[in-house]
Amino acid sequence: MSDPKSSESSKIILAKWTDRFVAWLIDFIIISAISTLIIFASYGTIYYEDEGFWGESSQYIPTSIIFFVYWTILEYKTGQTIGKKILNLKTVNISGDKVNLKGILISSFGKSFLLPIDVILGWILTNEKRQRVFNKLGDTVVVKIKNYAGNPDVSYEKD
Repeated sequence: MSDPKSSESSKIILAKWTDRFVAWLIDFIIISAISTLIIFASYGTIYYEDEGFWGESSQYIPTSIIFFVYWTILEYKTGQTIGKKILNLKTVNISGDKVNLKGILISSFGKSFLLPIDVILGWILTNEKRQRVFNKLGDTVVVKIKNYAGNPDVSYEKD
């Protein structure tokens, strides 16, 4: 006879797209504020009269690099960014274990530089694990951690 408690702990609860978006939005606000402060501190302004507003086009690459470093370090070290921690989400590998650096680098690259394409293609080509394209390429999933036990013999359940 199987123990219902151990059967419950082997289930991975996949994070909802909306929870993932809210976690991303929290991270986006934090990193955008930091990158704007860094650019302002470096140049004394974010406005150049002869070039117009120094916004999206000039800030895209440096801000994306800051996002990439932020997501890579935090998700590799703990599986969580500040937004994911607030919403009790965690990035794990497809087996439910700690993700390796290669998987985090791939996933973070998609989020940092190609997010709209990554998300749209993820929705179109979605699978039962709610993965963005770069999550799938990096063999990562985002899970709820309220019942997560890190068991490699897992079944997936949608939140």
